[in-house]
Amino acid sequence: QVQLVESGGGLVQAGGSLRLSCAASGRTFSTSAMGWFRQAPGKEREFVAAISRRGGTTDYADFVKGRFTISRDNAKNTVYLQMNSLKPEDTATYYCAARDGLYDTSGSTYAYDFWGQGTQVTVSS
Repeated sequence: QVQLVESGGGLVQAGGSLRLSCAASGRTFSTSAMGWFRQAPGKEREFVAAISRRGGTTDYADFVKGRFTISRDNAKNTVYLQMNSLKPEDTATYYCAARDGLYDTSGSTYAYDFWGQGTQVTVSS
């Protein structure tokens, strides 16, 4: 079992930045590929970014490329999402997710076995 706790969300003006953190506990964090997803009211949960177990591979949704950066610190059991140049359409609840087993990154919600409770990001225009 893996427990994931997100933090770092908040209210920011368009063009601003936020850094989300996801602290993991309960198992060996370094064996899990990790992902960030988001869900806006009335919309389906969508992929934002993912990172491989050792951080050597990262994947991004097209709409965040060049603006968001995913990273991880296995010594701290934490994955981060640095979000720059935020837009009002980035407003959503952001979720951290972990894959069980030695799998690569994935953009599918079905590939992830453990989820955090989410952190709200609101970008004002």
